[in-house]
Amino acid sequence: MTMVAEKIDGLLLLGERPLVAETPESLLDDDTTPTETFFIRNNGTIPEPTRHPEDWTVTVDGEVQSPLVLSLRELRTRFESVTLRMVLECGGNGRSFFSPATPGVQWTNGGVGCAEWTGVRVADVVNAAGLKSSAMFSGHFGADTPLSGDADGQAISRGVPIAKLMEPHNLIAWGMNGKPLENIHGFPLRLVIGGWPASVSSKWLKRLWIRDRVHDGPGMGGTSYRVPIEPMEPGAAPDLSNFRDLESMPVRSIITRPADRTRLPSGTRQVQLRGASWAGDFEVRQVDVSMDYGATWQRAELSAPKNRYDWQRWTASVTLPSDGFFEIWSRATDARGVSQPYIAGLWNPEGYGANPIHRIKLRVG
Repeated sequence: MTMVAEKIDGLLLLGERPLVAETPESLLDDDTTPTETFFIRNNGTIPEPTRHPEDWTVTVDGEVQSPLVLSLRELRTRFESVTLRMVLECGGNGRSFFSPATPGVQWTNGGVGCAEWTGVRVADVVNAAGLKSSAMFSGHFGADTPLSGDADGQAISRGVPIAKLMEPHNLIAWGMNGKPLENIHGFPLRLVIGGWPASVSSKWLKRLWIRDRVHDGPGMGGTSYRVPIEPMEPGAAPDLSNFRDLESMPVRSIITRPADRTRLPSGTRQVQLRGASWAGDFEVRQVDVSMDYGATWQRAELSAPKNRYDWQRWTASVTLPSDGFFEIWSRATDARGVSQPYIAGLWNPEGYGANPIHRIKLRVG
């Protein structure tokens, strides 16, 4: 992939083929991430937008009693519509923090966004098809095709265990922030599966295949979206028997205000901080901030999520002792007591799950 450093509507372009762009932390300062500043991640060729979205169909088949082919129009009329604010985060978010470096998109903290999604519950649709007792895993298929040009191939096709698929917050969504999905975000239909890597939230959704075994589509198996069971030496060759699927995303906090490298007027002593935190399948229990490189920590004020899988906003006021150069750090801790590490740990060859403490630089005077 050709790595570039250009801005598109404020996003940092990380790759052109496929198109990938991340959101600077300072543009994640809204409670609900605006569509225009929501990160972009693709694995293949972006489909042309359909001219007849209401006729777009999704097939639910495999280990079900009655396979279904449902149009967007039928989804709207047959099932209850719900709106939930939920985080989507790339599995490789934070990859650039690993040492030694790993291949792939070199995300910092911006492969994430928290939008309001409108659609129908995946569980309602799958239950209408009737799960068989043999149902074990799902396979997700979108209309995007590989960069190779194979019109019959899949750019990516991932899935989740049935228990995860049937969680009540998972959606087949047609709306994002009160409007129809934009094509870059999966118009006219996409999956939204909270807490796990966004690669399972297939865009341009065409098929939900209920399987009696673990899905084996592109992006499954090997080291794809997988992490070591037992920690491995950084840079070592992988032993594939020691790998498992990356499931819940790790706890993370970011400082969204002030922006990194902000210069404040001489004499400034109070700095108001604002940020966001999230923890995959779990709630965030606390966020702490430090202005002395982690020597001491101060508890931030943490808001409750709007619903499960929403991020939690936080605020804090720190007192600076003088003019000069400072680093402000933020560290989140989830409901299990697991905190962000000082450096990216649990190295793996594809660079998944890096979540070190976020740091911004400030200069006063």
